[in-house]
Amino acid sequence: MKKSSKKTIVSAKKATKKALSTKTVKSKKTAKGKEVGKIKKEASAAVLAKAFPMAAAIDEVVHKSVPANIVAKVKSARSKKAIISVTYPYDKMIKRSVYEEQIELLHIELVKMQAWAQQTGERIVLLFEGRDAAGKGGSIKRFTENLNPRGARVVALSKPSDSEKGQWYFQRYVEHMPTKGEIVFFDRSWYNRAGVEKVMGFCTPQEYLEFMRQAPEFERMLVRSGIRLFKFWFSVSREEQLRRFMGRAKDPLKQWKLSPMDVESLGRWDDYTKAKESMLFYTDTADAPWTIVRSDDKKRARLNSIRFLLSSVPYAGKDEKLLKELNRHIVGAAKDIYESDERAPMPIDPIVA
Repeated sequence: MKKSSKKTIVSAKKATKKALSTKTVKSKKTAKGKEVGKIKKEASAAVLAKAFPMAAAIDEVVHKSVPANIVAKVKSARSKKAIISVTYPYDKMIKRSVYEEQIELLHIELVKMQAWAQQTGERIVLLFEGRDAAGKGGSIKRFTENLNPRGARVVALSKPSDSEKGQWYFQRYVEHMPTKGEIVFFDRSWYNRAGVEKVMGFCTPQEYLEFMRQAPEFERMLVRSGIRLFKFWFSVSREEQLRRFMGRAKDPLKQWKLSPMDVESLGRWDDYTKAKESMLFYTDTADAPWTIVRSDDKKRARLNSIRFLLSSVPYAGKDEKLLKELNRHIVGAAKDIYESDERAPMPIDPIVA
């Protein structure tokens, strides 16, 4: 064999050996890289879990308690502007430009209304109730945004103290009633007893039934004393509620809006529905009727709840044309608007005389 041929064979063997060696090194590096990537991913997940503890809690409740078709519907939603619920009268949310133009005009009307209340000594009370994440807090902000804080107060009470637990149930709410010329906004109210306290077992059956007896009488006294009482129930679909919860769970600026009790409410949808039905049956009265606000589109809910209030109060200088745009598909009486899985208002718990 010629020397050149031998050199070629040796060179080929060396090249093959080098290639195999390089391939092995690359393979080891790739494996090591994947392992490092996995460790980093796990570490990142651990940091996120620590930073956003509600995300894991919601994920657990979703898998255990929320129907799979609801979860799939929420996760498959392509846009935040799309309405998920098929029972809502619109497919898409209102355009921001339209909303901003209308809310500015309504704020002017609210300022007129407050000036009239102060001049005439009117007393106005508004209750904002509804399921968690129904949009109550955001609506109150839009109501009060341009009002004079000296004559408009927001009341958002925490859980009762030991001293308050020993009082008449309505007593701590009476303390916050308006004087002449004032408007008071209750971010949740005495109806905690008809909702969360009933569902979560924070009150006894006797306390609950006594509340149902007393609430209509209590509100009748308020109205007959001259207070204008408005009771808003913000109604949100199960799909939209879940979408908002999942969004809040990962938002560092909205984490405070979620509590373990809020998360648990995701799995108690039917219990809250029954509690709402019972509440409406006993407390939707001629003196103090409930007004239902469909809030899958928060902006429409805000616009129309403000329009409803302004339409109901005889303040001076009212822009009647603006208020004619009140949408009765969004705001209406309890007998006309109720959730898809809810029956028309009817009794659930017997009240014994």
